[in-house]
Amino acid sequence: MVSSVPAVPTALPQVEVVPTVRRADPLAVVVNAADRSVPGREADLTEEWADTVGLTGKAGEVHAGPVGSAVRWVVGVGEGEPGDWRCAGGALARSVNAAIASDDAAGRSAVRVLTLELPDGVGAEEVGQLVLGLRLGGYAYVIGAEAATPRLRTVRLVAGDRDLAPIVDRASTLARATALARDLANTPSNVKDPAWLARMAERTAGRAPGVRVTVHDERWLAEQGFGGVLAVGGGSTRPPRLVELTYASRRDAPHVVLVGKGITFDTGGISVKPADGMHLMRTDMAGGAAVIAAVEALAALAPDVRVTALVPCAENHLSGSAYRPGDVVRHFGGRTTAVTNTDAEGRMVMADAIAYAVARLSPDLLVDVATLTGAMKVSLGLRTGGVFASEDGVWERVSSAGSRAGERWWRMPLGSDAVTVADEFAETVHDAGIADVAQSPQGPGAIAAAMFLREFTGGLPWAHLDIAGPARAERPYDEVAAGATGFAARTLVELVAAYEG
Repeated sequence: MVSSVPAVPTALPQVEVVPTVRRADPLAVVVNAADRSVPGREADLTEEWADTVGLTGKAGEVHAGPVGSAVRWVVGVGEGEPGDWRCAGGALARSVNAAIASDDAAGRSAVRVLTLELPDGVGAEEVGQLVLGLRLGGYAYVIGAEAATPRLRTVRLVAGDRDLAPIVDRASTLARATALARDLANTPSNVKDPAWLARMAERTAGRAPGVRVTVHDERWLAEQGFGGVLAVGGGSTRPPRLVELTYASRRDAPHVVLVGKGITFDTGGISVKPADGMHLMRTDMAGGAAVIAAVEALAALAPDVRVTALVPCAENHLSGSAYRPGDVVRHFGGRTTAVTNTDAEGRMVMADAIAYAVARLSPDLLVDVATLTGAMKVSLGLRTGGVFASEDGVWERVSSAGSRAGERWWRMPLGSDAVTVADEFAETVHDAGIADVAQSPQGPGAIAAAMFLREFTGGLPWAHLDIAGPARAERPYDEVAAGATGFAARTLVELVAAYEG
């Protein structure tokens, strides 16, 4: 057992809005790719200096300012698109943290406050994305024997007489949601089991104003017939849980239900995974982490909506009590599944939670999010999430929310009017022999998994978000740190906050 892991939530640098530059702070300025000059700083950033360092202004390019200049950092924002500003903020935060670490290692006093001059005319969307980058770019989750290296503590945005505080506050809320989702997913699984994840939901989102958290244990799951969750969790000595979080502005507000996969570790069960890469399965509950974090953020933003989040939590282990290929599992509501691969465990627990949402919660919109299939990584790579939507309008809501959040999504086939490729595989879901549905029907893996989940949605407006690719990162980029990325948390917040029925 690890005796000490980083406190949750991870502390992020604060972002403040100030009217003028404070002389004592290190100063950063912004340049774009079209014009390498900075109005008012021509004496510091000369053409000769720019040529010497190879300044291009591309997004995320960071240079140390000229020696003896008032400018310590110069960061590029490329063409000035919102995503360029997010990239710039992340790169700047990482560069400043590296300088702080260097100063600390050399025994020099490390200045942990940074002032950033904003150019005239920068828009609200760009500022919001910059704040996301500044707060999240330097995120780190490290368990070590020594004290953590000092990191950037405060960023002061020089805004003149512009009122940017509401923009900064909202972006900061979204950043905290992403960081919380990262924290939960990064925690090692000798600490993180279903009961731990449930407790953390209570201690984070559960403490937000208006949020109620109910944790259902294995006895309740058995009484209610959650056969999928019990089957997957049956091979572990650490029993499963169902976490239910609710927030409502009013009782009759539009109701969105979010379902997040909460597999706290996945060996693959009897259909055991290869050893290479299995250590990454501590993040197999990234979908559940995203919905927990989203509820906490929504409580802070207080939109006129009801939201319920369901996180079915289980460990998928090998033992004499593990479920087997060839088993038939009865889900909540009575539908049965023929098991062929115990490593397709995510859809088993999600099916229970989705069926429960349909029967007990009657949502206006149902959205599930999961690191569900390796096939999605093959299809879309590691930076784009896949969306399977029951209706064009649902896809448009998710796509629009992702654009505002700075998260990239691509629509996948699911037999809608717009996308019909999946229709040819639909009948294979019911080719299950003695059961109602087949766990792993024939056809492309990610599509087959989505078609399986669709069987439990009761015809409701629904989106399935497969985040197997972007939920983890091997190296930093934009605002993303290596490890768990927190992907989907911001999209869910934007989606629910904008939902009006």
